[in-house]
Amino acid sequence: MIASAGIEIPDLSLYDVLRKTASEYPNNVAYDYLGHQDTYTQFLQQVDDMSLRFRKMGILRGDKVAICLPNCPQAMVSIYALNRLGAISVMVHPLSSSNEIEYYIKDSKCKMAITLGKFVDNFPKIGSIEGFQTLIVTSPVDMMPSLSGAIAQMFYKDARMPKGKLGFGMVRWKKIMWENTTHVSKEMPYVSADEPAVILYTGGTTGKNKGAVHTSRSFNVTAYGMIELSGIYGTGISMLAEMPMFHGFGLCTCVHLPICIGLKVILIPTFTLDSLCKTIVKEKVNFMAGVPTLYEKMVDNKYLAKADLSFLKGIFCGGDTMPVESKERIDSFLAAHGCQVKVRVGFGCTECLTATAITPRDEERPGSVGVPIPGIKYMITDLGTVKELPDGEVGEICINGPALMECYYNHPDETADVLRVHEDGEVWLHTGDVGMIVDGFIYFKNRVKRIIITSGYNVFPSQIEEILSRHPLVDSSCVIGVPDALRGSKVKAIIVLRKGVERSQETVSSIHNFVKENISAYAKPREYEFVDTLPKTKLGKVDYRKLEDEEEEKIHEKEEAAASEHAQAETQS
Repeated sequence: MIASAGIEIPDLSLYDVLRKTASEYPNNVAYDYLGHQDTYTQFLQQVDDMSLRFRKMGILRGDKVAICLPNCPQAMVSIYALNRLGAISVMVHPLSSSNEIEYYIKDSKCKMAITLGKFVDNFPKIGSIEGFQTLIVTSPVDMMPSLSGAIAQMFYKDARMPKGKLGFGMVRWKKIMWENTTHVSKEMPYVSADEPAVILYTGGTTGKNKGAVHTSRSFNVTAYGMIELSGIYGTGISMLAEMPMFHGFGLCTCVHLPICIGLKVILIPTFTLDSLCKTIVKEKVNFMAGVPTLYEKMVDNKYLAKADLSFLKGIFCGGDTMPVESKERIDSFLAAHGCQVKVRVGFGCTECLTATAITPRDEERPGSVGVPIPGIKYMITDLGTVKELPDGEVGEICINGPALMECYYNHPDETADVLRVHEDGEVWLHTGDVGMIVDGFIYFKNRVKRIIITSGYNVFPSQIEEILSRHPLVDSSCVIGVPDALRGSKVKAIIVLRKGVERSQETVSSIHNFVKENISAYAKPREYEFVDTLPKTKLGKVDYRKLEDEEEEKIHEKEEAAASEHAQAETQS
């Protein structure tokens, strides 16, 4: 078991952290959105004003409000305004399907939702779900000054709003802003750091969507822990917020963390790789956080090819595994462009909000995801048990500390499965991830659910994917297990070749020979498939579950076809 030394964490709600920062750095820019900037004084005033409007609409302590928005000021303002009232923000991906949104609202018992005009049709009608009373409809430019908003609206396709009168129970954000709140009570409840603040939906360790309930303390511990371990300080420093707020990585690391210490949040509502790279150079972004695929694509982007990146002071990576080969390539690119820092890899999950381990400033180990942030403990246990394993042995990664979720909302059985009491009497999160600890550094190996057992051997797909990524002809890959009568399961590699590489016999042979040289005989892929692209989740991770489902469907179709042929043969005989 390893732990980092604790630091003083403010015993405050999300809102009170913002208020504290606004008193210390009133004139610092709080956020930059499409070129418009507001200071912390202005941001706090917007939050205070919105909390009164939410109260006028009947939002009380403990009520849930779904926030289905891109990274825009309305999302930031709503989260902190709701927290001031003791209400809970339920974060929803704007591109969720209508069935998903209906499930989130029902499961979390939302009273209200806030979304863009273009997504209105994906929401259930007011009255169709018990307790769901109001849908606030906004445009991405609603909080910009009139002239700036009008100009942005000309170029921003997502700014369109439904024409005509809205449906029953629906109200425009701008209409709410015009309403008088003179007679609304200004007396606010005391909201502690330990009250639920945000619900983040996740597939968890089972793949079934569940809402992870996080308190303000969870956000504060994680944010201040990353600040301490990462060395993110300084007036005038900026943090790029391109990671979506519906995910803990984006909400805590890219929004709450900079708010804790008065940094500027550069909000990116939607982007292409070109526009993002242009923004990084134009705004001289100091800190940014992203997933491996983002950084892998950035090194090939034309807008960074000749850019001076010396302004970058911290580059953090999480959300998925970054192969050693990819990290070395990205670090070399950064160094060649004047950047004095390397990519800092981290580890976390929605159940512990975001990264609770990160590569230290002064030391890194190839393949490691770093050390615990202050206030957090890590332990490796024997799979399926709470028995702690010694250093160097592979088992399940478990985490302890105030960053853990309180529970999966309304799912006690699933909560009990991942939050377990160990022999030390403390509650530990069983992450469902396999790894080990060596000399205090944590190494991620694989998801528990992704382990392929073939002929009795445990095979870790991520390790094979990392080896495949070293081949000069391979762009990316995903390794899955396929049912096999002889071995139980066989290893299959699904590969995307680099641009311009042909799927010739010479290419296939080169990959086969490389695998033979670098992967044990029992673990090497028995089947290969070459595709143009790999499916991605909404966070940009390779969607291995979809590939597994497609493989199962292929097997099912073959079995049905075989059964049909057999039935026809019997009929003819």
